[in-house]
Amino acid sequence: KADAGLYTCDIGTDVAKSKVSVQEKPTEVTKQLEDKTSQAGQDISLSCELSKADVNIRWYKDGKAIRKSQKYDLQQEGTRAMLIIRNSTVKDS
Repeated sequence: KADAGLYTCDIGTDVAKSKVSVQEKPTEVTKQLEDKTSQAGQDISLSCELSKADVNIRWYKDGKAIRKSQKYDLQQEGTRAMLIIRNSTVKDS
């Protein structure tokens, strides 16, 4: 983005102008989530890797947003996003 701006080529008798805008590359998932199988009562950890750090991430289960709670721990360390499901039950499948 620092390269964005108005550029000019000035030859004294004439000027050419160009407006440059630089768009950030979209964030991509570089390592997908993996399927997990666990015994009831165990914590389950899901993680994925992203192409950029500090991205706003939202987790969903069956289309419903997951929020940090006693049941779910949402963590982000650099480009790694993690969801920890505490004390898993059959309902977590």
